[in-house]
Amino acid sequence: MRKNLLFSALLLGSFSFSLITYSQNDRFAFAITDLQSSTVGGWNALRKLDLKTGEFTTVLLNGSDASLPAYDVSTRKAWKATPDIKFGDYMQAPFSTGVAATAYDKKNNRLYFTPMFIDQLRYVDLKTMKVFYVTDQPFTKLGSMHNDEGKIISRMVINPDGTGYAVSNDANTFIRFTTGKKLEITQLGSLVDDPSNGGVSIHNRCSSWGGDMIADDEGNLYILSSRNSIYKINVETKAAKLLGYIKGLPQDFTTNGAVVTTEGKVLVSSAVNGNAYFLVDPKDWSATQYESKAGIFRSSDLANSNYLQTKPKNTTQSDIVTRKALDNIIAASKIQIYPNPANDQFTLQFGKIPTGNYNIEMTNVTGQIVMQRAVNVQSEDQVEVINIKSSMARGVYLIKVSSSNKESVHSQKLVVQ
Repeated sequence: MRKNLLFSALLLGSFSFSLITYSQNDRFAFAITDLQSSTVGGWNALRKLDLKTGEFTTVLLNGSDASLPAYDVSTRKAWKATPDIKFGDYMQAPFSTGVAATAYDKKNNRLYFTPMFIDQLRYVDLKTMKVFYVTDQPFTKLGSMHNDEGKIISRMVINPDGTGYAVSNDANTFIRFTTGKKLEITQLGSLVDDPSNGGVSIHNRCSSWGGDMIADDEGNLYILSSRNSIYKINVETKAAKLLGYIKGLPQDFTTNGAVVTTEGKVLVSSAVNGNAYFLVDPKDWSATQYESKAGIFRSSDLANSNYLQTKPKNTTQSDIVTRKALDNIIAASKIQIYPNPANDQFTLQFGKIPTGNYNIEMTNVTGQIVMQRAVNVQSEDQVEVINIKSSMARGVYLIKVSSSNKESVHSQKLVVQ
């Protein structure tokens, strides 16, 4: 019965970018799947997908395990759910009633999510794999353990400035949440239909429920519904503008997960079709099959931190040469440093390098060490956020990464402005 309800909840749910480039940081996506590829409808396993190879990791977190310890976000202490009259202690499990909405917070290395039918925001600390629950404020204010599929949060994303957004199936609940030290949840009301939609509504069960959400560099959100319609959401006006429909998908393909790839396509997954994922070109929203030699898992949601960049960029030949040289360095070392130039902080992303202890040094033009940090790399694409002191002079610095035996692994200039 529970699986049928989750499956139903997931099921319910021509535009051109003239000047478009893309964020190219994450070469992966987190995926919510079943524990076994042969089963459908639990949506209780967390895996990681390598976007380049199409290979999935083994299960990183079994979200159906009610014995996993959970912690309160505010107190950081162990938290125990009150047994529910219908689900018993199952509410304690991280993914309990299934998950259809996740968002990757790259700055804090967290995966935010909310279980279907449970009015609670939660996250996985990806460094420790501990799960934390927000217990001092409800997520939707629609009631705990409700069974109204329209109220289910099925779309979630964190935009480039670190602000999280979530939307219910029926689009009557639009939520903003912060991801900093103090987590705050704000109810923004209901999305509204743009006058240009021609009678097609973001609230319509048949055309617009379910799916996933991505963001762009101007703070706009994009809902790709389970019925493959695309809406652009203006966060300030809450207007949902129908852009069109994904073209070229199989008849039984419902879009349930979506992330931006390093090449600028939108990878979409289905909770129904277990044959393939598809790459969607946002220039015309046409789909081509994603090649995965290892096979795919049906997925109720995908998440990474890439976003569409719609702002035109003025590039010179010097910029192109510099970028190519930088790309060669990155390709060789598998370490990325961004943003560059930086203001108050920058991020190091460790790619496919051996696990172990590394040392990070930041030196000024005279060779003086102005920052030093030891880091233990435990997983691929682990990130470290480095804060820049306000007293630090503006200018060019050198970032050096070395192994525990002091062998140089990576060096790169960073402009602080």
